[in-house]
Amino acid sequence: MTDRIPFRVTPMLATLVKKPFHQPGWLYEEKYDGYRILAYKEGRRVTLVSRNENDRTETFAGVAKAVAGLPYETLLLDGEMVVCDRAGVSRFQLLQGLKSAPRYAVFDCLYKDGADLRRTSLTDRRAALELVVRSSFAQGATIFVSDILAANGLDAFAVARRRGFEGLVAKDGSSLYVEGRSRNWLKVKVHQEDEFIIVGYTAPEGARQHFGALLLGAYDEGKLRYAGKVGTGFNGESLSSLFAAFQPLVTKKSPLVDPPRDKDVTYLSPRLVAQIAYEELTADRKLRQPVFLGLRDDKSAREVTLPRTR
Repeated sequence: MTDRIPFRVTPMLATLVKKPFHQPGWLYEEKYDGYRILAYKEGRRVTLVSRNENDRTETFAGVAKAVAGLPYETLLLDGEMVVCDRAGVSRFQLLQGLKSAPRYAVFDCLYKDGADLRRTSLTDRRAALELVVRSSFAQGATIFVSDILAANGLDAFAVARRRGFEGLVAKDGSSLYVEGRSRNWLKVKVHQEDEFIIVGYTAPEGARQHFGALLLGAYDEGKLRYAGKVGTGFNGESLSSLFAAFQPLVTKKSPLVDPPRDKDVTYLSPRLVAQIAYEELTADRKLRQPVFLGLRDDKSAREVTLPRTR
C-alpha cells in the first residue's frame, strides 16, 4: 500500500433551499460557520487545502498535527475549520486573527488506507469517519465529527434555531461524493450570512477613521451589481487593516453596472470578499441590516453571486 492518495478533489457543495423539510434516509447536520478544509494525510505528511485550493497547513498547524496523529497511513477528510464561542456555537468572526485555537469539524471521509470511498454511500462514509476519529470524541478535541441535530429534519431545524446555529445541512444518506454543487446536499439557514465583494468605501464621518461604510456587490448573470452598504462590525484594528488592504485596489471607475449615487465614494477593483450577516435581501435585492464579519481568502470574487434559493 502506497502512502500517497492518487487524486485531489474539489469539495461537494450544498444547494440552498428556503424551508426545512424531512425526508426519510437523510442526515441533518449542524451547519458550521468557518473555512471549508480538505485534509490529506499521506504517511507523515499532512496537507490542509481550502476550497479554492490554497494550502492552509501552516495557518492551522495545530489541526495538521492532530490529523498527523490519527492512526492511519492515508486519509482524506472533508470538514470545516471553526472557532466556537462560549456557548459552543461556531462564529466566523472568531477565526479572524486566530486568537483562539481552531478546531476541525469533519463530516466526510473520502479515502482511508488505500480505499477510495467516494463511490460508497454517505452513510457508509460517515461510519468510516466515526472509526477514524473515535479517539477524538472528547469534549474540546481538536478534531471532532459534525453533530447530527436530530433524526427528523424539522426537529433538527428547531434545534439549530434554538441553539443559535447558522443553519443545518441535510444530506441524502445514499448519496455518493460528487464534486461541486449538488441537490443531494441541501442547506437551510437560520441566520442569513453570505459572501459579498467589497467594491468601494465611503469617507469617514465624526470620530471614525479610515472609512465610513463598505460598498458591496455580487455577480448576477455575469454582471457585478450593487448589493448595499455595511457600516457596522468594525473595530479600530479592522478599520486600519482593511484601509491598508484597499489602497492597492483603488480605481477611478466603478466596477458596478448600477453604482449608487453616494458622494465621496472611493471605488475598488473587485478582488476582496467579505463575509456578511444580514436580516434579509429586500425586494430590490439590497442587504437589510448587514454586519461585517471578516474577509474570506478561500473564495475568489468571481465565484460570488447574489444569493438565491431553489
